[in-house]
Amino acid sequence: MRALLQRVTRASVTVGEEVVARIGTGLVVFVGVGGDDTEADARLLADKLLQLRIFADDAGKFNRSALDTRADILVVSQFTLYADARKGRRPSFTDAAPPALAESLYNRVVELLRASGLTVATGRFAAHMRVELVNDGPVTIWLDSRA
Repeated sequence: MRALLQRVTRASVTVGEEVVARIGTGLVVFVGVGGDDTEADARLLADKLLQLRIFADDAGKFNRSALDTRADILVVSQFTLYADARKGRRPSFTDAAPPALAESLYNRVVELLRASGLTVATGRFAAHMRVELVNDGPVTIWLDSRA
């Protein structure tokens, strides 16, 4: 599984004209599921998202995690994280998981994050979404469960 996470001061997801999710200070996490991903990848990714120390302590150093700060988390499915643009001009998505597997593992990540007690909001799986966010820092980090 792959995730692109951004530390934010606020974020929202709109589908059509409806705001389906909104958070305050925390993380926006774009999640892509690969064809070979399993439950173990979902667990690893959720644990890393909760424990990664990317929030500042009183000295301004990255010493606090989402759990430490009680951060909000907005999770958005994004199969395009598996884009392969090495050849030609149109990206290939053959490494992305089929929709049924992707949705199942995406939902599992969300479940695991919610089990932490943090506020976890989501976009709509496979919907055309507009994501608005204010990146704080900016802080943007790439995670891959296979790396």
